Amino acid sequence: MQNKGLIKFFAILFALVSIYQLSFTFVANKVASDAKAFAGGDPEKELKYLDSIGKEKVFNLGFSDFTFNEVKDKQINKGLDLEGGINVILQVSVKDILKGLSNNSKNPVFNKSLADATANQKGNQTYIDAFFEAFEANSKGTVKLASPDIFANRSLQGEGGVDFQMTDAQVQKVIKRKVDESVESAFGVLRKRIDKFGVTQPNIQKLGESGRILVELPGAKDVDRIKKLLQSTAQLEFWETYKIEEIGNFIMAANESLKKTEIKTVAPKKVVKDSLSALLADTKDTAAAKKGNNPLLDKIIAQGGGPVLGLFAPKDTAVVGEYLRRADIRVLLAGDQRYAKFVWGKPTKIKDAKSKEIDAVELYALKGNRDNVAAMSGGVVTDASDTFDQLGKPAVSMQMNGKGAKAWEELTGKAYTQKSNIAIVLDNVVYSAPGVSSGPIAGGRSEISGDFDVTETKDLANVLKAGKLPASADIIQSEVVGPSLGQAAIDAGTISSIVGFLLVCLWMVFYYGKAGWYANLALLLNLLFLFGIMASFGFVLTLPGIAGIVLTLGTAVDANIIIYERAKEELREGKSLSETVIASYGWKGAMRSIIDANVTHILTGAILFTFGTGLIKGFALTLLIGIVTSLFTSIFIARIFIDRDIANNSNLTFSTAITKNWFTNFHFDFIKIKTITYIFSSIVVVVSLISIFFVNGLDQGVDFVGGRTFQVKFEKAIDATKVAEELSKEFGTTVEAKIFGSDDQLKITTKYKITEEGVDVDKEVNEKLYKGLQSYYPNTSYDQFINSYDGKKVGVLQASKVGASISEDIKTNSYWAVLGAMAVIFLYLMISFRKWQYSLGAIAAVAHDVIFVLGIYSLCYKFMPFHMEMDQHFIAAILTVIGYSMNDTVIVFDRIREFIMGKRKGTFEEIVNASINTTLSRTLNTSLMMIIVLLTMFIFGGESIRGFIFAMLVGIVVGTYSSLFIATPVLVDTISRSDKNQIEKEHKEA
Repeated sequence: MQNKGLIKFFAILFALVSIYQLSFTFVANKVASDAKAFAGGDPEKELKYLDSIGKEKVFNLGFSDFTFNEVKDKQINKGLDLEGGINVILQVSVKDILKGLSNNSKNPVFNKSLADATANQKGNQTYIDAFFEAFEANSKGTVKLASPDIFANRSLQGEGGVDFQMTDAQVQKVIKRKVDESVESAFGVLRKRIDKFGVTQPNIQKLGESGRILVELPGAKDVDRIKKLLQSTAQLEFWETYKIEEIGNFIMAANESLKKTEIKTVAPKKVVKDSLSALLADTKDTAAAKKGNNPLLDKIIAQGGGPVLGLFAPKDTAVVGEYLRRADIRVLLAGDQRYAKFVWGKPTKIKDAKSKEIDAVELYALKGNRDNVAAMSGGVVTDASDTFDQLGKPAVSMQMNGKGAKAWEELTGKAYTQKSNIAIVLDNVVYSAPGVSSGPIAGGRSEISGDFDVTETKDLANVLKAGKLPASADIIQSEVVGPSLGQAAIDAGTISSIVGFLLVCLWMVFYYGKAGWYANLALLLNLLFLFGIMASFGFVLTLPGIAGIVLTLGTAVDANIIIYERAKEELREGKSLSETVIASYGWKGAMRSIIDANVTHILTGAILFTFGTGLIKGFALTLLIGIVTSLFTSIFIARIFIDRDIANNSNLTFSTAITKNWFTNFHFDFIKIKTITYIFSSIVVVVSLISIFFVNGLDQGVDFVGGRTFQVKFEKAIDATKVAEELSKEFGTTVEAKIFGSDDQLKITTKYKITEEGVDVDKEVNEKLYKGLQSYYPNTSYDQFINSYDGKKVGVLQASKVGASISEDIKTNSYWAVLGAMAVIFLYLMISFRKWQYSLGAIAAVAHDVIFVLGIYSLCYKFMPFHMEMDQHFIAAILTVIGYSMNDTVIVFDRIREFIMGKRKGTFEEIVNASINTTLSRTLNTSLMMIIVLLTMFIFGGESIRGFIFAMLVGIVVGTYSSLFIATPVLVDTISRSDKNQIEKEHKEA
């Protein structure tokens, strides 16, 4: 090996750099452990401790020292599945942005196109492209995007804007740029909010041009609070309000009108004596009131007053809101009241007649206008902070700019004169509606008070200070992982890694003797390089990433196996050790097979990285890094030790006394039995396809169909069927519950309101889940059940949500990933081998393997003791199987090519048979390494990735079979007779 000194230099340099980079991870973990010990399980105390030492020196290398914040930034970051925390993907509403850019255009073609884009958006298609497509179909050239009532409005005119002469194509470019600017603005607002939230190492990034934003908050635990913080648009408005005596007659009239349509569905209920019931008492219908025949008034649970029309139960707000929006009810509003806007207040607590505390929501009527514009916008707020009011209750103080201060003075002056109230409305919720008792308020400083706690005022001040979002941002995908579950994942990953490493090392020593030790040293250095690179570039370590590392243990020795098997062949031919090593490491020896096999790995890994999201990207990235590092260590590092043995005249046989003659003189006619294997494989494929399309189908996870899943831990063993029935009644729709790992843990799946977005919907689902399971948790509160905290042992340990829109994208990406991987490999092999028959044989084997794995999952998912869902993890497994199936096939094909180009005698079938037999040791050894590490992960890796590992395990076994019994027979059957005759003429027996 030339340049041996240079390789040694770089190996030592890379090792030192890796150790240097990993040292920060060890120090950061030590400090984190100290913080946990100090906090004693209190997460806030732990966070304060880490914040307090952020600028303190915690690591001294002699030539430089580092603060904790610097050390933390350089460590290997753990993903949420290992660290615990919350991961969400927010979809900024491009529909809202387009509405805003059009000044809320009333153009029917424009609005129909918005609706059509929402309904017909295809998987992986952006909303804006769907809108332009719908607009073109609806307008048919009669309406232009540059119409004055659409985008050629006053706000979009001017340089870089839209003018009347523009074509639709020109307007599209402008609008796309404006939408991108709005998404960028939303990104900035969210970053400001997150920076103030107080979690360590938050991550926020835009996802291409989709209008989606990924937010990761490691260690975050308060689920509902965080979702509310992220989704709040911070649309602050100040409205004048109607008093109850001004709007009371309408409420009475609405109640009377509703009796005609709702009377049969109303259950009797006692009406609280308030101003509205007093009005009711003056009518002749008091008998009806006692019978509970008042659809609207019967829902009032407490007295209103001033701007509050009444208090209602939270469960009734949807129905009451629907009543007040009905056209036949709104016609009862007279004069300017026809523009009234009915809005709910912030949920509060009141006491009922038995002094029991119950939830309630206040109803307000805001003084609207023709344009539905507030008297004053919150855009004038320049600063906000959490404070306390005169009564010592938490509040939010706001400072306005000059323009806002003047408008505020006028508005408060008017309210003072008219003895009216001003509603402070944030995101269409009234936070307070104070009166003005001391005259106009000058200076632009004001205060929001109400029924707040300190956390709420901090968050409210945070969103106001960060600014409003340019459009609503809905959570379309989320993942919540508890810290205890993360620690369990770390433990499982660590155990599987250690066991897998030891088993691989033992087998290499058993099979290859001293050369196996050299491969193991290269493997150890490979792991050091792999972790060093991850630390250097700030990559995130996830549980699938750990699976990728364990898989790297198997693939890292693959190159050594190919080289060593070649070396044994060269030694049998009588070559010296030095000649053997040169031949084995040469291009015509093992290098061509190694390169071809690893290029197919890299191609499938790159496709997986391109189309995967989140944790799957981590898995793909780890695989890709592992391929590169394993090639370097296997080819160059092990070679250094081998060359040292040559220089010292040491004996090196690449085998042990036990394995020396394994697979030598092995002559099996694989081609002769191809009819049998064709029939067997055809039966398997047909049965699989029938099961997939006509009988069982596939257990599609929420990644593909949308939905919410919860991993729930109970105090004792549980009946999944009974829980599913109870929850189905609570949700009013089918809920699935399956044993997940142990019999005291369930995976619960529901599609309830999955097409609806918003923090209220998410909270409603959580509350229904808690209510439906409350009998199993008599001593557990809602917060304890839903939220994460250190040491949590029962309740929701993990929760995820995949919205309908993103599930369609995931499914589309998955199809393209699998088809793309097969197409790319087909093209590569055709270029490399210069005959399409090689590519066809390889793709036939891969298609067989994929259908086989899908068939196993379709036939077995109903009774297997672990989950076998079709999700992103499963697609990652399929792509990994494609890569590794190619590995065995390429080894055989390379030997066929070598024999055809060499002096091997015999017919074409005999040459193919000889190629399979002489590479059988390589094929089985490579597959065995993969099976060893996959079995290790399957046993020790944890329940969450067991189905993922099982798919790869089946795929590797089937892939080995297909390389021998599908790929090569297809090659033999598709090579033309003329090509065979030419080959046989050149290789005729002497």
